[in-house]
Amino acid sequence: MDVKDAILSRRTIFKFKPEPVPNDVIEQVFSFGIWAPNHHVTEPWRFTVIGEETKLTLADRYREIKIEDTPDHVDAENLAKIGELAYEKFMSKPTIIAVSCLQEGDEQRMREDYAAACCAVQNVQLAAWDAGVGMQWSTGRITMEEQTYQLLGIDSSQEYIIGFFYTGYPADISEPKRQPAGEFIRWVA
Repeated sequence: MDVKDAILSRRTIFKFKPEPVPNDVIEQVFSFGIWAPNHHVTEPWRFTVIGEETKLTLADRYREIKIEDTPDHVDAENLAKIGELAYEKFMSKPTIIAVSCLQEGDEQRMREDYAAACCAVQNVQLAAWDAGVGMQWSTGRITMEEQTYQLLGIDSSQEYIIGFFYTGYPADISEPKRQPAGEFIRWVA
């Protein structure tokens, strides 16, 4: 796929077919992430592929988070349904990869490294799209909790989780919704 076609056709995928993405495809797709620009070649990105046992633990926590975030006026029956839907939603993601960034050096280096890791994320998404694999880059409370860091073997004093990649073969591809680039360009003399 031409890089321009990949950029224009790539979509965030929310619904996946049930089969997981094979490990060799994951490795191939992520091999493009390491070619992102990064100042002084710091290579700050880290990718953690989440296995089934860990996924089950995270799905239970995701259920708890959704229940905790539900307004108090919701009755017990509906609260249980909300929790179960959250669990099923998390488990519907065939493959989950945590993307993190090293936290080293001064504030400027950490900013540059975070930006580099985000560039790696885009490279990975485009390479995945070319391989027929869809992704959803997701953040939220579950990616920020110390419990998640510990579960994934990530030292939160050394790395920052910038999100989860929910990954799989697309079951549904949405239509694009973008304004023209000219809406975002500023020209100054």
